[in-house]
Amino acid sequence: MLWIARRELASIFSTALGWLVLTGFLLITGVFWVFGVDDYAMAVAGGVYNPYDIAGLNITNNLLLPFFGNCTVIVLMVTPALSMRLFSEEIKGHTLELLLTSPVSTGQIVLGKFLGAVGFLAVLLLCTAHIPISLYWIAEPDPGVLVGGYLALLLLGSAVLAMGMCFSAYTGNQVVALTVTFSMALALYVISFSETDPESFVNKVSVSTHVIDLIRGAVRTTDLAYFTAFIGFFLFATHQRLESFRWR
Repeated sequence: MLWIARRELASIFSTALGWLVLTGFLLITGVFWVFGVDDYAMAVAGGVYNPYDIAGLNITNNLLLPFFGNCTVIVLMVTPALSMRLFSEEIKGHTLELLLTSPVSTGQIVLGKFLGAVGFLAVLLLCTAHIPISLYWIAEPDPGVLVGGYLALLLLGSAVLAMGMCFSAYTGNQVVALTVTFSMALALYVISFSETDPESFVNKVSVSTHVIDLIRGAVRTTDLAYFTAFIGFFLFATHQRLESFRWR
């Protein structure tokens, strides 16, 4: 399993897609951060003439929370591009048969590819860590928001990767896998935007509901259980899909 994970991680870095995703992710997050700092600086500067306007301003609420909120949308857009090739490329290149006949179990193949993709996602997030951490040189932001924000991004990305890997196992067309994964992920993210009842079924199913609590630093067992069940379901579905290839 670990060998497959290392192979998958190395294959991502050996393609132009991996470096394009990394460059695009860092570029977009950097732009959002610069705009956020500029807006915060302008708000503080305006408070010189009206001190009451900056009474509620602080680094955590006006910089960290918007930054992680923007990053969730970026992760939602980037991860389908990572997952689309996990099995679609194997199916199209007719190398899946070689992988299935190798002395590894189906579960090891699924977990190995998943861990390899999550490893690349962790690298993406780690490359942005210097941005919020730099705030500790000039202020004292809430460390719970920092930890919860990166945990939310990692869980969100892992959930979309698991779902995308499942869809990738059903088609040899990477574009189809990308489109279906992004559409489903976006639907699960925005489905609760018009729902006002926090106890409704829609809010419990929506990804954004569980991500928001984590970004705020409130790590609840219900949110962790949601992402664990979400990831587990699609990993199991991928496992069953690969098992069907063995019976052909």
